Formats: sequence, C-alpha cells, structure tokens
Amino acid sequence: MRKFILPLIASLAFATPALADTRAEVRGGAIWSGGVTEDTYGAAVGFDGDLGPMTFYGIELSGDKINDTGTKVAWGLTGRVGVKAMTGTRVFAAAGYTTEPCDLCEDSYHAGAGVEQSIGGPLYVKAEYRHHFVSGLVPDSDAVVAGVGFRF
Repeated sequence: MRKFILPLIASLAFATPALADTRAEVRGGAIWSGGVTEDTYGAAVGFDGDLGPMTFYGIELSGDKINDTGTKVAWGLTGRVGVKAMTGTRVFAAAGYTTEPCDLCEDSYHAGAGVEQSIGGPLYVKAEYRHHFVSGLVPDSDAVVAGVGFRF
C-alpha cells in the first residue's frame, strides 16, 4: 500500500495547484483504545469539489503518528462528503482506509465526521472524530483531532 500512497501524495503535492480547491493541513489530538490514551499528530493534503451549491465531496491523503514507541506512521486515504452549512463552514462525513498504525496492528478502515471553519483568506481550522476498525490483535480505536490548514 505504501508503494501506492507515497507516489500519490507526491503527485498531489506538485500537480494539484491547478485544482480549484486543493488544501493542506497539520493536525494533532488524542487517540484511545482499550483504556489507553495517546497523543497523535499528522498532516494531510487533499482537494474538494462541488456537488451542488450547498454540497461538496473530497479526497484526502494523510500521514498520522501516534506519539508512542512501537508505532508507525499510519498512511490514510479518505473520502468525504458534506454540506456547506453557512458561509465558510463545512460539515462532513468521512470514511477510508488506513495502513497499520502499530506493531501489533494490521490495516484498518475508518469512519467519522468533522467540521471545517474558514478563518480568513485561505486559512481554516478543523475538528474531526474518527473510529478505526482495526484488524489483528488490537481493539478498535477512536481519535479526535484538531488542525489548521490552507487552501490554494
């Protein structure tokens, strides 16, 4: 999967300035599973397109790291669909695939929801919840992250 995601991230980073709603962000938050909570941080690039005057869709490539020994960078591919709730506000549902985030984990699928708020010009802030359906010997996990990004 890494052989697919890394070149795709690189191609998005260099080829998407021509796209209308390309975005990049950094984020951090908490992830918990089995009674243990850890901090997490990461970055994402993606783009959004309009489905109509009040609805949108998007795709995102991300890399997130749980700040604990024995964890790896979890590469993700996420699709999202949502509504433009008011000027500068986007509310969305998201789902996708994540590579293995820890040594005992296998890959996982995730689903969640979030909100983005424009804070002026190309800048936005974002809050998102995700539930990870983890395969392998590790229980499912939940994460809440907040981030800041820009559109170009």
